[in-house]
Amino acid sequence: MKKEMPTGGVIVDPGSTVRNKTGDWRTFKPVWDKEKCKQCMICWQFCPDDSIPLDENGKRVETDLDFCKGCGICAKECPFGAIKMVREEK
Repeated sequence: MKKEMPTGGVIVDPGSTVRNKTGDWRTFKPVWDKEKCKQCMICWQFCPDDSIPLDENGKRVETDLDFCKGCGICAKECPFGAIKMVREEK
C-alpha cells in the first residue's frame, strides 16, 4: 500500500514534538547560571524547541534537557552570558 505524502511544509500532526523526547540528539548542552540571569526571557523567546520552561510567575527555570537539541541559540542570544554551552557527557 502506497502512503500519500503531504505537500511540503504541511504540518499533519501539530504538537507531536511534545511526545518525542529529542534531547539525546545533542552534542552540547546549555548550562544556566541563575546568578547572572536577569530574567529578560530572550532565551525563552528564541528557543526553537520550547525547552526553557517557565514557572507559575512566568520566570525561567532550568532547561528541559529531554527536548533541548543543543543548538546554542539561547547562549548566543543571552546578553548577560548566563548560558554557556558545554560538551554533553554520555
